[in-house]
Amino acid sequence: MSLALGAAVVSTVLCATAGAAAPAHARGGAARGIAGRLGVERACPVVYFDLGETLVRTSDDGSTSYLPGAAAYLRALRERHIKVGLITNVPPSWGATDAERAARLRSEVDATWRGSAPFAWKDFDDRILTPRTETERKPAPVLWQRAKGLSGGCRLVYQAETAEEVDVAASLGYLAYQVDRPHRPAHLPVGLIELLGHRAR
Repeated sequence: MSLALGAAVVSTVLCATAGAAAPAHARGGAARGIAGRLGVERACPVVYFDLGETLVRTSDDGSTSYLPGAAAYLRALRERHIKVGLITNVPPSWGATDAERAARLRSEVDATWRGSAPFAWKDFDDRILTPRTETERKPAPVLWQRAKGLSGGCRLVYQAETAEEVDVAASLGYLAYQVDRPHRPAHLPVGLIELLGHRAR
């Protein structure tokens, strides 16, 4: 999707996203809260994802591949120079650092990968955040807080398949979107994310 989506799409998707993403007690002012944050955050959005059932799926035979449309979506973000990251649960025993745990995650996924194209690990650079302890596992807020601390003030987006994670991310100031819901785009439209990068300029 391009910027030609225009104000109608921005209004529709942003309001729908706000209603879906915000915790029930805060939904009345969710759109206003997001609009307010757009004015104070830097215009350099970073889009974080959960991994399983958000970008990839594990089949009954144990093989792993992209969810439909996910590879094209990541490619569209890459073409627009929008940074992406992962906030995902893995066993803390997989390594002493995020880099070590990310390397183990990559090896586990690649070992079962059956997609026609490999997973786009290079797009995520060092923005793969994983729990250092069991208490840091999502839905604990720690990983989202760590991502926020590393963001340099950029606007942050989080996309996942579970309402609970979306609610926590939204409560921490992310523009949060629950993927693969009926009657909505599978992922937050790229055109809207681009607009987030222009609002404060």
